[in-house]
Amino acid sequence: MSIHLFGIRHHGPGCARSLVRALEALQPDCILIEGPPEADELIRYAGDADLCPPVALLVYAPAEPRRAVMYPFAEFSPEWQAMRFAQAHGTPVRFCDLPQAHRLAEIAGEKDAEADTPASDEAMHADPLRWLASAAGFGDTETWWDHLVEQRGDSLDLFAAIAEMMDVVRSEIALPPNALESRREAYMRSMIRQAEKQGHQRIAVVCGAYHVPALKQMPSAKSDAELLKGLPKIKLAATWTPWSYGRLTFRSGYGAGVEAPGWYHHLWQRPEQAGLYWLTDVATLLRKHDLDASPAHTIEALRLADTLAAMRERSRAGLGELQDAVRSVYCYDSELPLRLIASALLINERLGQVPASVPTLPLVQDVQALQKRLRLPVRADASELALDLRETAHLEKSVLLHRLALLDISWGRRLRVHGKSGTFHEQWQLAWEPEFAVKLIEASLWGSTVADAATACALSRAASAETLPQLTALVEEILLADLQGAIDGVMRRMQEVSATTPDLGYMLAALPPLVNVMRYGSVRGTDTSALSSILDGLVMRACIALPAGVRALADEAAGALMQTLVGADQAIRLAQRADYQASWFAALEQAALYDATHALLAGRCTRALNEQGHWSMERTASELALRCSHALPPLSSAHWLEGFLHGSGTLLIHNDELWRLIDAWLAGLAADTFIELLPLLRRTFGSFAAPEKRQLSERASQGGGTQVPLSAGMPLDETRARRILPTLRLLLDSTPAQEHA
Repeated sequence: MSIHLFGIRHHGPGCARSLVRALEALQPDCILIEGPPEADELIRYAGDADLCPPVALLVYAPAEPRRAVMYPFAEFSPEWQAMRFAQAHGTPVRFCDLPQAHRLAEIAGEKDAEADTPASDEAMHADPLRWLASAAGFGDTETWWDHLVEQRGDSLDLFAAIAEMMDVVRSEIALPPNALESRREAYMRSMIRQAEKQGHQRIAVVCGAYHVPALKQMPSAKSDAELLKGLPKIKLAATWTPWSYGRLTFRSGYGAGVEAPGWYHHLWQRPEQAGLYWLTDVATLLRKHDLDASPAHTIEALRLADTLAAMRERSRAGLGELQDAVRSVYCYDSELPLRLIASALLINERLGQVPASVPTLPLVQDVQALQKRLRLPVRADASELALDLRETAHLEKSVLLHRLALLDISWGRRLRVHGKSGTFHEQWQLAWEPEFAVKLIEASLWGSTVADAATACALSRAASAETLPQLTALVEEILLADLQGAIDGVMRRMQEVSATTPDLGYMLAALPPLVNVMRYGSVRGTDTSALSSILDGLVMRACIALPAGVRALADEAAGALMQTLVGADQAIRLAQRADYQASWFAALEQAALYDATHALLAGRCTRALNEQGHWSMERTASELALRCSHALPPLSSAHWLEGFLHGSGTLLIHNDELWRLIDAWLAGLAADTFIELLPLLRRTFGSFAAPEKRQLSERASQGGGTQVPLSAGMPLDETRARRILPTLRLLLDSTPAQEHA
């Protein structure tokens, strides 16, 4: 009977290649792999040709899916190759790490034990090879291990060398024991003893290199049992799920990650002349993006990489040398080629596949079935999807994406549609993330299908919503997701909240989503009749509350309310209801004319009345003249102008009368007053579009632009002219008014 310990790095092509050769030479009758015992039954799927890495074992608590852990595997992971070897040779195989049933149960005392460990020691526990890398003259562990192990050919002597290195690390550093690591190693030893009792003669143990010394020296079974005694336990389940190379990197937060999984995949696929093939891939990628990359460039880059390797006393060029060569030959002082290479080759957003035969939850099966039926691409890298909602298949795709978004699974991100009219076009950007597997498990608590889960989730969100904007936004999501079963419950909740909402801002903010819902309802064929009465009541209440709600406000509150007011005004325009517009115009008119209305909002109301033709230009000019009168505080006039002109200088460009009034007001300001108002005025005029600013500047430089002369044949309204004569007498006659009485 013999026990063979194979210390590996969890994702390393050199380790994987050497491990395969060692297993072929040993022909073990039992293989123990560092991994979760809860997933033992899933190892058999490693022999399925449809299970394509990168994939991950997902271990989770069904009652609390947020308690979950992933065990990723790439094709070049030694553990994956050990599983494939066992399935191909019919060798008994199981996982031997401490069960996650204990670890996810929040082991008592673990936090206290780790709290006493200094930060430097914690870092060494996380990267115990850093000490050896530093001693060998390397700046980081990644480069040292890559040079020493991963780029070398397969070797039966590799694991003896790794074991010797780990003996030195654990004996020389002498770190204080870590509670979790001690329990893990105790359990691994217990699994080895169990395999011995079962009569296995050639036991192969595949584990992280750091654990080899602890498994080589077998203490008493009693001492290990004491370490494992009394551990809490929870019920877990496990399944296979697709993974991506992007999630195998350090930058993704994965503790056992590697720097360049795409490069390691390349080393696994093409161990011979890896540098040549790599530079060929680089040149192909650069030419695809219209960058200069000729065969001469490739030859020169390979020569330079080999030269750098020789100068650095390395047997062959590694990734560091190849990157330096690419930077020198291809980049031309630009970082763009390196960014392309990093994204497409060094990382390579490859996404694995899991066959339908793998047991999983009904919700996950439903999502997979819908993805397959609707032919939606499940990819880690971003892809765009254009939908025409008039087509049944496209509408079904849109519904699925909206339902998943409601479940907080943002597989698709809506993009703004340019160049297409109507509401029947949608543009999406799709990117599947491995973390969605956990979110699907969490969402499975709502239901076993996407429709049922989304409906239950929507009703739960409606029950907890306390404001109208929250509910109206939810209604929009529900109708976009075609969840007819949730409409009645959400409508009842909306009626309850709307009846008790006194806040004008909430009422105005609720209008745009509701109107959008009405608009989409006609395109998607959804029934929006239930919304009609709610929208009617909400518009009426908003119109009644508007005149009083815009009075006596602070500047900050007025600014926030103006944005909401603009959105509500646009929504009422979009509704195209004569009764809505009549009530809205009446409310705007009252708000615009009341002295107590904040000047910013009064200006905005005047602008809305003018834009929609309810107020003539003459009446608008009269109101502007009044508001810009020097009899009013300059600050008030500036606020009114900001509300009136915000976001558009077209009124000034095409209306000479407004231009003259504002020009006269500005020219009449005292110097200190002008300086005081300058920031506010800059904010007002700075909101204009660039072409508008240019036209206004040109007009100002020309002294105000052309004046429209009064035509000799223009009729004179004598009635209107007589109305102003008393005022003119007061202004032009120096005789006191009482003398004319």
